[in-house]
Amino acid sequence: MRVDNEPQYIAHVRPDSTCRQSLESHLRGVARLAAEFAAKFGLSTHGELIGLLHDLGKYSAAFQAYIKSAANLLDQDTDEEFVDAKGLKGKIDHSTSGAQFIWQNLADKDALAQIAGQVLALCVASHHSGLIDCLTSTPGKPAEDGFTKRMGKPDSKTNLQEVLAKADPALLAEAGRLIAQPQVASAFQVWLSKLLNKAPGDTPNAKVASPVIQQQIGLLVRALFSCLIDADRIDTADFEHPGRARRRLRGNYTAWETLIARLESRLAEFEPTQPIDALRRDISRHCLEAATRDTGIYTLTVPTGGGKTLASLRFALHHAHKHSLDRVIYVIPFTSIIDQNAEVVRKILEPEGVEAGSVVLEHHSNLTPEDQTWRSKILSENWDAPVVYTTMVQLLETLFGAGTRGARRMHQLANAVLVFDEIQSLPVRCVHLFNNAMNFLADHCHSTVVLCTATQPLLDRVDAVKGAIRIPPGNELIRDVRQLFDDLKRVDVLNLRKPGGWPQEDIAALAQQQIEAVGSCLVIVNTKKAAQALYRLSRNHPDTAVFHLSTSMCPAHRKARLEVIRSRLEANPPLPTLCFSTQLIEAGVDVDFASVIRYAAGLDSIAQAAGRCNRNGRLDRGNVYIVNPRDEDENLGKLPDILIGREKAIRVLDDYDADPEKYGWNRIGPEAMAWYYTNYFFQRANEMSYPVSGNEIGRDDTLLNLLSGNPHAVSDYARTHNRQPPARFLRQSFMAAARAFKAIDAPTRGVIVPHGEAGKALIADLCAAYLPDKEFELLRRAQQYSVNVLPRQLEALSKASVVREVQDGTGILYLVDSRYYSEEFGLSDTPEGLMEVLCVSS
Repeated sequence: MRVDNEPQYIAHVRPDSTCRQSLESHLRGVARLAAEFAAKFGLSTHGELIGLLHDLGKYSAAFQAYIKSAANLLDQDTDEEFVDAKGLKGKIDHSTSGAQFIWQNLADKDALAQIAGQVLALCVASHHSGLIDCLTSTPGKPAEDGFTKRMGKPDSKTNLQEVLAKADPALLAEAGRLIAQPQVASAFQVWLSKLLNKAPGDTPNAKVASPVIQQQIGLLVRALFSCLIDADRIDTADFEHPGRARRRLRGNYTAWETLIARLESRLAEFEPTQPIDALRRDISRHCLEAATRDTGIYTLTVPTGGGKTLASLRFALHHAHKHSLDRVIYVIPFTSIIDQNAEVVRKILEPEGVEAGSVVLEHHSNLTPEDQTWRSKILSENWDAPVVYTTMVQLLETLFGAGTRGARRMHQLANAVLVFDEIQSLPVRCVHLFNNAMNFLADHCHSTVVLCTATQPLLDRVDAVKGAIRIPPGNELIRDVRQLFDDLKRVDVLNLRKPGGWPQEDIAALAQQQIEAVGSCLVIVNTKKAAQALYRLSRNHPDTAVFHLSTSMCPAHRKARLEVIRSRLEANPPLPTLCFSTQLIEAGVDVDFASVIRYAAGLDSIAQAAGRCNRNGRLDRGNVYIVNPRDEDENLGKLPDILIGREKAIRVLDDYDADPEKYGWNRIGPEAMAWYYTNYFFQRANEMSYPVSGNEIGRDDTLLNLLSGNPHAVSDYARTHNRQPPARFLRQSFMAAARAFKAIDAPTRGVIVPHGEAGKALIADLCAAYLPDKEFELLRRAQQYSVNVLPRQLEALSKASVVREVQDGTGILYLVDSRYYSEEFGLSDTPEGLMEVLCVSS
């Protein structure tokens, strides 16, 4: 039964069923947005075309019956069209027909048109699943031509002829006009020429065969796909929840001039109080002077404590203004420090009187699961802000992850400044994939990449055939790095390793000796278990405040703990303070201890630990002690990065002891670090293409292969079919690679924890919330009260029935029983204290 003014063909229905969005309106709205987003890649026409056709299949009677039944617009008893919508959810194909329309119009034309046809059809066919495999890579099955199979899907399942008969004639005419435009094909000629020009290889054939150019072609496909996904999600969410549309910034940001003025005003207020402050000011000046240079890839190599957070921000804001860039994206290695860094910048760029969140966006929580429900999809963010703080995990998921959530944000990486803080934390297996992506953005997308660290990991010296980052000569923002390291040397690193290792009791005693000698000591270990053990040995000391830090504590908890620690260290005179921490404190956490003890680890970690010692130069020299615990007190078997890093660091430390002059009398200086990374990368060269096993994709391979020419899948296809696969331009196993990709070894899930009264109140509000708009705001706050949990721990908590969803179907988890969250150690597998059940049943 049709209601007056109801559109004949419906795309979406508001949750309260009060309003229906016409299919034509949705298609045109998505086309407009996708064209706008794709213009950054010179593909505006292509964005408009795939936007117009992405939901063409919704014109079918089958889909219209489904959506009207789901929204209770059809009566089960009186309407013959009524169907069981719940049983049909996700089973009516409405994406293939638009892809087939494109492919059928371009497949029989010249080679460039066929390339365009495959790229565009692939984006449309994939817009609900994530990019599909062109050649499949599935465990237990031979490689198949997935793209041709999808394009050949029978009309009985795609309803192509039916939807072409029913679709708005003007819309189809517009799509036909766009397909016929010469730039649909010629734009890819331009892109291929640009990519070929930068590809490694001495001959054209070598360049074409390079996995680098093949991967970058795949990145171009993903970028265009991103434009479609973001446009589709925005148009849908803004219709279903009109209040959301009013909150979107849509590029209407505070002007760069205004943000620059706020930063420069704050910098002018800083009064030098320590000798090191003059050096920090000099570093900042170098960054300001470099901001007028062209877009590209730069390094910022500054010893820890050199003030690179604000110096890099100064470069980024001025550089974005100079080149009319859209946003600055800060990529931080760990969720444990992102809140601190973002807060420093927020206080400057969002002063009193400026709406909170209008400039600085934090996006790092893992509160929603990878396999999102539609409801949780609309809670996702698309980095629509001038300054974004995110994690390396989120950035890598945006470039390589499965599904549509991460891919949606990729187009926002174009025309932007990407600042990577502590770039040495990049996972080794992602090196080539990352390098090729950064070169793609810098060379072809008008973006600038800044690699910040005290310990540059030589990403430009790995195998160029597979992908080395291209850093032009002279693109270090600091003019004389060697001199800067000498000027900023504030610690002596002492190698106290001994045969058999140190018992934990002796390490705790050494820490206490440092308290008595210099007043404060930070002990950094490699595992949570070791941090807890040392804390328990020391926590009852009568004259010293003893603290414990780890990622089992939520950001709000860590932040409060760090504020207490800082207040004690900054008192005059400083108060006795002892802290046991995992390596979370090494990257970017601004604390200044008089002494540091570091468990043996990679030389980059030792250098980062040194940055927490005598940070502000209040002592002539601080001491950093390297100790090796007994084997039985530290199990690194499942931590290969630390294990191999420690092995290579020990080699450098021993070599230093034999010839310290060779290393400039500095165990953590540039010469030592270069030799460390040379050894470290040589040993791990075979891991840098992201190896995957047959259990994951059906054969041993690498993600670099799957996302480039896919040679093993080609060979597999030829062997099982006795012929080569069809001569398609794209052969990547996009979906198989994305499913196999994990930015970290064990992807985590966020659990909201009841830290303090604020955490408990937040959980209660989330459990009681009804409107998604309200949930959206609550989830922003919940990032400060969430702990990222590994699968093993989540399984243990689930078995104990102490974790549940805030509302059924959201996938957003919270801790039910407060006994599993302690003030000393944070989230635990076992209960402590009295039981307090939080929230109510869903």
